[in-house]
Formats: sequence, C-alpha cells, structure tokens
Amino acid sequence: MKKRFLILAVLGLAALVSCNDFSRLVKSTDNEMKYEVAMDYYERGDYNHALQLFDLLLASFRNTPKGESITYRTALCYYYQDDYEIAGFYFNRFVQTYPFSKNAEKAAYMNAYCSYRVSPESGLDQTSTHTAIKQLNGFIERYPNSDSLNRVQHLLTELNDKLEEKDYNVCRLFYRMENYSAAITSFENMLKKYPNTTHREEILYDMAKTYYDYAENSITEKQRERYESCVEQCNTLSYLYPESKYLPEANSIADKARKKLENIK
Repeated sequence: MKKRFLILAVLGLAALVSCNDFSRLVKSTDNEMKYEVAMDYYERGDYNHALQLFDLLLASFRNTPKGESITYRTALCYYYQDDYEIAGFYFNRFVQTYPFSKNAEKAAYMNAYCSYRVSPESGLDQTSTHTAIKQLNGFIERYPNSDSLNRVQHLLTELNDKLEEKDYNVCRLFYRMENYSAAITSFENMLKKYPNTTHREEILYDMAKTYYDYAENSITEKQRERYESCVEQCNTLSYLYPESKYLPEANSIADKARKKLENIK
C-alpha cells in the first residue's frame, strides 16, 4: 500500500514522466511497479503507454487477479482508441480466460459490440456483419437475463436490416444488368427470406417491371406467361398498397402488358 502511494505520488502528473523514465521502467524487472504505473496511465487515459506496459505484464500475471485486470483493461485501451478488431480479440480472450469474472458478461457484450462496430455499410462485403450477428445471438443464449438484452436486440435489428438492404440491392443489380431471370428469382427469394421486409411495396413494383421487360425480351412461347405475371404483380401491388406512389406507373405497365396479351395468339 505504501509502495503504491509513493509511485502514484511520483507519477501524479503525466508531464513529470520523461521518455527516459519510461524507458528505464520498461527495462526494469520490477513487475509490481510496472503494474502500478500502467494502471495510473490507464486511469489518466494515456492508453498508448498503458498498453506498452500491459503487454509486458500479461504473461507474468496470467491467471491472477492482476492478470484479469490487465487483460480487461487491455481490451478497453484498444476500444477507447477505436481499434475494434483488436479490442474484440482481447474481450474474447478475457471471456475465455476468466469466464467466472464479474466482468465476463460485460466483456462478452463488448466483444459482440466490437464486431458490430466493424460491420461495414450495406454495399460492401458483409462477412463481419454475419460474425457480429452470430456473436450477439451467442450473447443472448449465454446471458438470457442480461440487462443488455434490449441493446443487443436493437443491434441485431440494425444488422439484419443491413443484410436485407444488401440483398435488395443485389436484386436490383440483376435487373439493371438485364438478367431478368436472376432478378425475378432474387426478388422471390427475398420475399420468402424477409416476410416482413419494409421493401415489399418496392419489390412488387420492381417485379412488375422485371416481368414486363423479361417478356419483351423473350421468345414468343414464353411471353404470355411473363406478361400475365406482370399484370398479377401490378394487381397485388394495387390490392396491398392502394395508396402506393408506384401505382400510376404500375398501372401503365399493366395496361401495356394487357395490350400485348391481346395480340398474342
């Protein structure tokens, strides 16, 4: 206790610690002093210096109360510096090494949250989004009574919405590429995969356009079926969304499809 007091008194202000002092401390074999100084750096928000010392101490204090403190604060240091991938790694290590710690639940949540923060915008590869969803669901299974469940559910909703947006953009990409068969299949699969999608109205309109263009570019034997599907999608849109902003154009497409059908023998 007296030693701690003396150390903190000497290191009370960051400005009083020179580069030479820190270098000597790094080379020192006094791990207890390194620990006290590292904790002081951490408390003052000097995460770079704290991390340098924590890294030196991890092996020496592994599976001890101080090792538990070092591992947890190492993760927090990286988190506070917005390095979420490495922070997540250390939060996960903490949970694996100290599963019965009072901070285990918080670390498990932070591990999943770091994955959430790494998840990119919907237009990019969503591998990390799937990882985050898996970790958040794992948190729910492990801590079903956690006070963090509402936050976790909110994060899951946001990530699933991102995946939904990604899938919808892929559907529209097929249409823009004039790959109408793939577009139709993708739209249909999306409605099955996301029965409560907020894009249902748009998808019905998109499918009507796609079927019409598909019919226009089809051999005669396939046109009737595809024009009829176009009209069917327009009717469904009208029934489900009588006030839809897409109805004027959808009705125009349906009228053109019906005229085409009249001319097909």
